[in-house]
Amino acid sequence: MLGAERRAVSVRASELAELTPGRTGNLSVRREDRFAVTPTGVAYDRIDAGDVPVVDFEGDRIAGELAPSSETPMHTAIYREFGPGAIVHTHSPWSSTLAILHEPIPPVHYMLALAGTTVPVADYATYGTPALAANAVEAMEAADAEACLLANHGLLATGDDLDAALETAVNVEYTARIYCQAKAIGDPVELSPDEMGAVAEKFEGYGQEE
Repeated sequence: MLGAERRAVSVRASELAELTPGRTGNLSVRREDRFAVTPTGVAYDRIDAGDVPVVDFEGDRIAGELAPSSETPMHTAIYREFGPGAIVHTHSPWSSTLAILHEPIPPVHYMLALAGTTVPVADYATYGTPALAANAVEAMEAADAEACLLANHGLLATGDDLDAALETAVNVEYTARIYCQAKAIGDPVELSPDEMGAVAEKFEGYGQEE
């Protein structure tokens, strides 16, 4: 069941180590109304494809030997509301810094267009709860964003597939870092909504055709 998606989770989970400490991150890949997600509390390099849990949109594990991520309620809510192909959640340091400040990431660099014009902050709730899931959905919906900061917690990023979700997470973290650095020196200058929209259109045709 979801063999390709479970393999993708097991292979790509190690990339979370570059974005988040310990075993605090998680990712998932969707096919139709179910998704493969990282198991809870397992070192990234010890995740075997056959053990990767498969979860339905009710949040029930329907395959895999291990319990799914503690943040499965948030993954489930995001899939049900927005229907992305993949989700990445990290505690990356610069995004988490702004999350602790409850400060959104404004459009100070064009690469943020991968996530939207602004990356909002979802209100705080205890990790792994339906309340946190609802707050993330509300924040992303209000900002029309593909990512959000989770107050006093970390970062949530989505994408059409796992490559896109990971790329969005990386670029949001990069923008968070340079935004914090710029604020330490002076007053960051934001790009206009029109410019961010133009960049988003250019991104749609970016790259080499396969």
